[in-house]
Amino acid sequence: MLEGWHEDEYIILFEGEEASAIAGACELNATLPGFSVLGLRSWQDFIVQDQAGATFTIPSVPLDTRYIASFNLPDPSELQPDAELVGKVKWLVKPLVFGGSPEAEDNVSWVTHQQHGELVRWWNEQYRSARNSQA
Repeated sequence: MLEGWHEDEYIILFEGEEASAIAGACELNATLPGFSVLGLRSWQDFIVQDQAGATFTIPSVPLDTRYIASFNLPDPSELQPDAELVGKVKWLVKPLVFGGSPEAEDNVSWVTHQQHGELVRWWNEQYRSARNSQA
């Protein structure tokens, strides 16, 4: 795993098996067929790549292709490590799509990558359930 600051964004790039483990934990393969996960941007967005090699970001919650956006992947050698943040993911306790605020201190928690995967999966299940009940 490579991680660090690139300008004002914290970038985490997964390597090999890490990417596969994250994709499995978050059910990315089922939710985003044809994409592979490369990392996280500012803790809230996954960095993904399509089969043609183009890179994009998509919110971790909701994992909904309506919110996919083109992204220029920074050169990994340009990442500025931050020892205080290594291995941590900034998580919004109540995700934005459910009305959470990124500014509210009580809405921010620091979690491990494993916890992040579990939270992404759970909150996306809640999102899909809410969308299906509205349809």
